[in-house]
Amino acid sequence: MRKPVIAGNWKMFKTISESVNTALSLKSLVANANHCEVIIAPVFTSLKAVADRVEGSNIQVAAQDVSDQLKYGAHTGEISAEMLKDAGCSHVIIGHSERRSLYGDIDEFINRKLRAALQFGLTPILCCGETLGERDAGNAEQVVNNQLTADLNGFADEDVAKLIIAYEPVWAIGTGRTATPDQAQQMHGYIRGWLTDKFGTSVSQGLRILYGGSVKPDNIAELMRAEDIDGALVGGASLEAESFAKIVNYNE
Repeated sequence: MRKPVIAGNWKMFKTISESVNTALSLKSLVANANHCEVIIAPVFTSLKAVADRVEGSNIQVAAQDVSDQLKYGAHTGEISAEMLKDAGCSHVIIGHSERRSLYGDIDEFINRKLRAALQFGLTPILCCGETLGERDAGNAEQVVNNQLTADLNGFADEDVAKLIIAYEPVWAIGTGRTATPDQAQQMHGYIRGWLTDKFGTSVSQGLRILYGGSVKPDNIAELMRAEDIDGALVGGASLEAESFAKIVNYNE
C-alpha cells in the first residue's frame, strides 16, 4: 500500500511571521491526519523558522528548489542540499513547471539537482507535465516521457525508489482548470507503466505519484479515488491553513 502524500507549495508567498502563523494553524488542524504524509514548502527565508515550529508534529518541510552544486563555493544565490537539510527540510521540489519555463531549469540541470538532493538524504518531489499546446497536439505522453527519461538518466533503481513524482499539467496550474479524474488517472497510469518498463515493478508499485494543478477541497476526494493518484501537490489552496487542512482531511 502506498501512503498518500499531500504537499503544499507556497511558492513566493508569505513572510517569516506569516509562514510560521500558517504552519502553527495547520498543525492543529491536521494533527489527526494519519492516513497521509503532510508536507509544506515555504520560501527559503522561512524554512528554518517553520521547521522549528512543526518539529515533532506530523508535518514535514520541503524546499521549493535546490542547487545542483554539492560543495560550498562561489555560487551566488544558490542554496545547497546540505544547507536545506540543516534548515530542517526532509523534501525538496525539483523541476516545477515554473522553474522549467521561467528560470531555465533544463532536464540536465534537474538531473544534477536530483542527485544532489539524494546525496544529502532529501526526498525529491520531481515534477513533470505538458502545456496546453502539447496536450492539444496529442503529445502529452511524449512530453512526459522525454522529461522523465532525461531527468532520471543514469539513475539506479534504488535511487528512483526514493523519489516522489508529481504530474502537473501546466495548463491546469493556477488556472482553475483541473484535469478530470479520468485525464489525471490516464497520465498517472502512463507514468507508472513507464516506471515499470524502466525500473521494474517493485519500484513502480512503491513510488508515489501526486497530481498537481488547481487542486481544491471540492475536487480532492474524487481525484484520490483514482487508482494511480497517490496524493496532491497543492498550490494556491495550500496558502490558507483551513483550505489546505480540508484537502489533507479529504477522507473525512
